Amino acid sequence: MQRPFQPFYDAISNIGATHWGTKTMAKSTAIENTDGLITAPFDVASVRAQFPILSRQVHGKPLAFLDSAASAQKPECVIDSITHTYEHTYANVHRGVHLLSAETSEAYEAVREKTRAFINAAREEEIIFTSGTTAAINMVAQTWGRANLGEGDEILITEMEHHSNIVPWQILCEEKGCILRVIPIDDDGNLVFEKIESLLGPRTKLVSITQVSNALGTVLPIKAITEMAHHAGALVLIDGAQGVPHTRVDIIDLDCDFYAFSGHKLYGPTGTGVLYGKYDLLQAMPPWQGGGDMIRTVSFEHTEYADPPYRFEAGTPNIAGVIGLGAAIDWFAALDMPGLEAHEADLMAYGTEQLSQLKGLKIIGNAPQKAAVISFMLDYAHPHDIGTILDGEGVAIRTGHHCAQPVMDRLKIPATARASFGVYTNRADIDALVGAIDKVRELFG
Repeated sequence: MQRPFQPFYDAISNIGATHWGTKTMAKSTAIENTDGLITAPFDVASVRAQFPILSRQVHGKPLAFLDSAASAQKPECVIDSITHTYEHTYANVHRGVHLLSAETSEAYEAVREKTRAFINAAREEEIIFTSGTTAAINMVAQTWGRANLGEGDEILITEMEHHSNIVPWQILCEEKGCILRVIPIDDDGNLVFEKIESLLGPRTKLVSITQVSNALGTVLPIKAITEMAHHAGALVLIDGAQGVPHTRVDIIDLDCDFYAFSGHKLYGPTGTGVLYGKYDLLQAMPPWQGGGDMIRTVSFEHTEYADPPYRFEAGTPNIAGVIGLGAAIDWFAALDMPGLEAHEADLMAYGTEQLSQLKGLKIIGNAPQKAAVISFMLDYAHPHDIGTILDGEGVAIRTGHHCAQPVMDRLKIPATARASFGVYTNRADIDALVGAIDKVRELFG
């Protein structure tokens, strides 16, 4: 007898055919020059030249920036876009009748269409500008969640979520009497997929999951999970903060109900982000914050709210930031994406191989589907000491719990050192990391 969710298990078994399952293929297509740098199919040298900060030195050493999962560096075109806005066109949007306001409003709204096309949403009105992923998830919790959830309703998340996809639901559960349920992970950082079936039930109203773990790099089968959740009658929110900078996102194909990501991880400005929502859901949701630009009419007796997306964009937005986000989307969308995915897969394979050879080093998170993150520990040094010594060698990594304390608790570790990759990362950065870890060993080993 076939299990109710058998088609979804079959989908999981085939995930290796997707672009994030092409580690082996990527290794075979990468081409190295005599310096060990990849020159084809992805021209990383040309990409690096577009990031001014990568030419600086840190403590007298060339910068090896391996902290893109925290926040990515900005290409010159994004920096220029923000500067040009403030120098030539800046004014408030949607309000003025003067030329500057009209020009800025046009540039601002053009980003909405760019974003729609970038993630292949059905219509511009499904794109809400936020200050980031955290604000986007909180918006769903405080609008859709407060309006639709009640006592005993269940929200399903995973054990590998970062705090921004945990705390907003805890706040909502405390207020509404909902129940937060957690899909466990195994010791390698894999989602225990079989548990989803037992956790999904008639009271499950929302499944809110990350696309890629910021702490472990695990890539989740979000399309299959979305299908399972919909089969059970639940909506789905995807936290794409660590996903959208590394792969093409097709909202229509994913069929998720909400998708959130941050501009600063996509080579855009801080303080920018996007919440995608299916229009019918947005139209039925009450506003989160009240203020200017989110209304149709206001009197002391009654306020009529604007239609989405403006209903959810109260007050003066991050105007230059959103325009800079548009420049980042233009720039990122023009990259050779298959080449980038192959390049990053090669970096993951090379980095894993090089670090695995170091005595006393343990990689944390060994899921077969990983992207752009290698977390590790040394048995002779605390992660904070590792980060400090690496900084002295010009190598910038992240250390700590990565705003994902439940992951650390599950794996019974206090923290990790994390190297994360961006479009500009090359093998020389990884070689610098390995050389800097040798310095740690000399001091602590």
